[in-house]
Amino acid sequence: MTARILIAGEALTDIVVDADGARREHPGGSPLNVAVALSRLGHDAHLLTAIGDDARGDAIRAHLDESGVQLTPASVRPGRTSTAEAVLDAHGAATYTFDLTWDPDTADLPETPDAVHTSSIAAVLEPGATTLSALLRSARGSSTISYDPNARPTLMGAPEDVRARIEENIALSDVVKASDEDVAWLYGTEDVEDVAASWRDLGPSLTVLTRGGDGAVAFSASGRVQVAPVQVEVVDTVGAGDTFSAGILDALAAKGLLGADRREMLAAIPSDDLATVLRRAAALSAITVSRAGANPPWSHELT
Repeated sequence: MTARILIAGEALTDIVVDADGARREHPGGSPLNVAVALSRLGHDAHLLTAIGDDARGDAIRAHLDESGVQLTPASVRPGRTSTAEAVLDAHGAATYTFDLTWDPDTADLPETPDAVHTSSIAAVLEPGATTLSALLRSARGSSTISYDPNARPTLMGAPEDVRARIEENIALSDVVKASDEDVAWLYGTEDVEDVAASWRDLGPSLTVLTRGGDGAVAFSASGRVQVAPVQVEVVDTVGAGDTFSAGILDALAAKGLLGADRREMLAAIPSDDLATVLRRAAALSAITVSRAGANPPWSHELT
């Protein structure tokens, strides 16, 4: 089932430094990656962001056009486009350094999307974080709210600096997905599953924890559900979590569980259906990690 989904957050230029020191640039940003993944899966994806009218902004617009993502009208403004430098280690894992300004304009957004998703830096970095919080509050009347904290310590500072804001966003959400590394950093604990499960007390119907090579686990009213990872040869992990977030929304759309009017149905999702959602997200993410960069699959690549 095709869904109209608004994704709100940063789009920027990723400057990737390979383990051998080679440098390359391409469009990036967690919310951008989610928007691209959803559009490639056949959904009506709209991206609310803030990019410049420079050459890097042009490259981002071309990348979004290629994947069918629609930029909201006020997302482009005069000036430069933000950057993120990702340094890859010998195993393909990325460490990020950001040069980011975030102040989005919410003019002329699509009406009544089935879902609104936000993630990462955009949801905690002012002044845009306050704008996104207001957007989530207003969208709850019509849309499923999805959130991925996607911690970036370089920009977020100390965990205690952003934990309250992140928990405010969680409380506004129906679906929350985080990695075990995010939770461990935010709360300084190895009991990451306990934290993810406790987030449901704040309001979400569904919380999901990705655990890399240990698969993923979700918590809902039906209990704890775990799925094994999909075994692939990993090229790098850039965009893996973003594809997983898109996969959750894609799978929920297929089950007719997106939209504020489906909130009670989502809250009551059976464990078997939840496992199907996780397996879909894991399969999509596995394709992304099997190739270089944040390159999520197209619908025609799936079996």
